[in-house]
Amino acid sequence: MIALIPVLAFAAVIGSGLIAGLFFVFSVCIMQALSRLPPEKGIAAMNAINVVIQNPLFLTALMGTALLGLVLVVTALWGGEGSCLLAAGGLVYFIGTLVVTMVFNVPLNNALAAAAPGQAATELWQQRYLTDWVWWNHVRTLASIASLALFVLGFARV
Repeated sequence: MIALIPVLAFAAVIGSGLIAGLFFVFSVCIMQALSRLPPEKGIAAMNAINVVIQNPLFLTALMGTALLGLVLVVTALWGGEGSCLLAAGGLVYFIGTLVVTMVFNVPLNNALAAAAPGQAATELWQQRYLTDWVWWNHVRTLASIASLALFVLGFARV
């Protein structure tokens, strides 16, 4: 198992980098663009994004990196240089990226998809989605960047 740690760490670097980039683009570009559209068009675009993003490549990167991170947490028990950094990266990714996504972003995605067109959807979009969803996306962006940095530093030491 110890011989696999560099391979697992490298895969975690790639996965967290992909997710960090995706969330970063949402934080600095996509959500700002959608907020400039009329609410019904912004809602429709976001709902379309939320449907197509649920694909095997995205889910493999998001969930696979979380799994790799947890494996790296466990492998830290055997010690070795860089293992604490890899474990920290795994915890930061799991909590700050995956848990935040599942607890905060996904429920708002589901609420937006379920909202009937009209005033209720517009209010949800403007009062919660463009504030709360975006704030939590910033959190998971920073968490995935931090985990990427920790995975890189840990990988450099294994």
